[in-house]
Amino acid sequence: MVEEGVLLWEPSAEAIRDARITRFAEWLGRSGQDYERLWRWSVESPEEFWTSVWDYFSVEGERGDGPVISGTTQHVKWFAGSTLNYARNALRGDPARRAVIACDETGGRRVFTYGELAEQVARARTGLARLGVGRGDRVAAYLPNTAEALIAFLATASLGAIWSSCSPDFGASSVTDRFAQITPKVLIAVDGYTYNGRRFDRSSVVADIAAKLPGLAATVIVGTGIGTEGGTGEGAGSWDGLRVESWDELCAEAGPLEFEPVPFDHPLWVVYSSGTTGLPKPIVHGHGGIVLEHLKALSFHQNLGEGDVFLWYTTTGWMMWNFLVGGLLVGATIVLYDGAATHPGTDALWRLAAEEGVTYFGTGAPYIIASMRAELRPTGLEKLRGVGSTGSPLPPEGFAWLYDVLPDVQLGSFSGGTDVCTGFVGAVPVLPVRAGVIPCRCLGASVESYDAEGRPVIGEVGELVVTKPMPSMPVMFWNDPDGERYRESYYADYPGVWRHGDWIKILPDGGCVIYGRSDSTLNRGGVRMGTSEFYRVVERFAQIEDSLVIDTGQLGQEGRLLLYVLMAPGETLTDELTAKLKDALRTELSPRHVPNEIREVPGIPRTLSGKKLEVPVRRILLGTPVEQAANTGAMANPEVLKHFLP
Repeated sequence: MVEEGVLLWEPSAEAIRDARITRFAEWLGRSGQDYERLWRWSVESPEEFWTSVWDYFSVEGERGDGPVISGTTQHVKWFAGSTLNYARNALRGDPARRAVIACDETGGRRVFTYGELAEQVARARTGLARLGVGRGDRVAAYLPNTAEALIAFLATASLGAIWSSCSPDFGASSVTDRFAQITPKVLIAVDGYTYNGRRFDRSSVVADIAAKLPGLAATVIVGTGIGTEGGTGEGAGSWDGLRVESWDELCAEAGPLEFEPVPFDHPLWVVYSSGTTGLPKPIVHGHGGIVLEHLKALSFHQNLGEGDVFLWYTTTGWMMWNFLVGGLLVGATIVLYDGAATHPGTDALWRLAAEEGVTYFGTGAPYIIASMRAELRPTGLEKLRGVGSTGSPLPPEGFAWLYDVLPDVQLGSFSGGTDVCTGFVGAVPVLPVRAGVIPCRCLGASVESYDAEGRPVIGEVGELVVTKPMPSMPVMFWNDPDGERYRESYYADYPGVWRHGDWIKILPDGGCVIYGRSDSTLNRGGVRMGTSEFYRVVERFAQIEDSLVIDTGQLGQEGRLLLYVLMAPGETLTDELTAKLKDALRTELSPRHVPNEIREVPGIPRTLSGKKLEVPVRRILLGTPVEQAANTGAMANPEVLKHFLP
């Protein structure tokens, strides 16, 4: 095993000098300060810090004369009296410079300059206005990660309307669970998609979704030639009286590109909690909060700006799509990829990054682990200077593999969430990288680790909390008029302090280690441990492809510790391997963490964004019916749940 904390990379003096965060510090008059001092100022003086972000990037908008921060902790109002528009800030790049490269796994490729993107947004905006979409209306999208999704989003934002999207691999019930809550006026959907070499017809699913959305005025179909049912022809049609037209019809008319000025906290989009248990929470973010947060995160932490080519592997159903689109705010060229990460081989994304000259490549931690297991050695990445990892904790072995094959890049492991559409903790180009350690708490994120008594601790594992508000915290949950659901989600445990639900250890030098979700903790004999430590031991075995560990203990009652393993192709779970697994867990964790039972299963249940479903499986094992414990429409592989019945 690779020891946690081993130094793997240090920035050169030249890299530190040229980093965008260094230029920002110089502009502030704080040059020469170390990162920890700059972070401390950003959280102790949030009014000054966030005002400086607005000013430094010359955000397009009108600054009001109201206070920067007002209201209560849970209901903070930022930049009172200010107006702006996300789309206006995203589309202000040089019209001749590349804005978007849209690729897919079949080899399709389209390129748009900022000027060409603006023209397409203007056309889509005109079409949406013709369909009656205006300020405050919702536009829902059932689309893959394509140029049409980006264009439709920017057009929606330009009108002051509210965007919400799901990936077409979501099932119909999962989509309606989300979209029916926000009653969209227009649905934009694809009639089919290609994934992992297979073509999927979604036309009947789209018709089903549209029929279940009350108040829907029209459906726009982005035709792929896969679907065979309604709405993909030349003229407008209808499904049971509902207007249906094609994407080409929506964008047929040229029109002016205008931007509706909206208040700082005006809803920009609705994103959703995973929805694996119960109805997904519709989380609303505002124009201003997202603009400031993404400018800060992408420029100062990812070190992105004009001249960069930015790829993050994602779908439209994951918040990382929203984060990727934010690359336009800093003038980067963003790469949209529609397809499987490992088709036709595990190296598919690395090849794409090489072909497109990507300078910053982001992905989920599982893809880095898969690349490590496949013993890949990516080539042709001379322009690559940064790799981002998120979605789940990246173990030290993943850090070490990356530096074995790409020794000159900066690996940025980030942890945050859909709730804020950014990272709380992450990397910064002026700090070194150590195995398994996230270098810092992000600027403006007042992150602490709380012990069981709610006291901040250093060097100990505790609850990840945020003690002061951030602009990208939700402005509200949809259909939560009194804010009670919002309060219960984040503020019920520590009044006035945001509890995120992750285990974190903050080191004396400001580095951080994330140990997984605190609501899926392994509590054995009073010893609490995050599941990521467990997976690190188990998944080091080459015979094991994936795993899931569940502690069935309840308050005041010790339960059983169950380990489920998905074997690598050609491997089986033998008595010898079982003994080796138990011995490794006893030696490297503790005797308390030896499983009561190890079971082989044909798959590990995951969400569509790749997260392991620890909490739903635990509920199933404790007797909750499958249909109540997990929303199968939000799962990548719901068929495997039957193998976890008690």
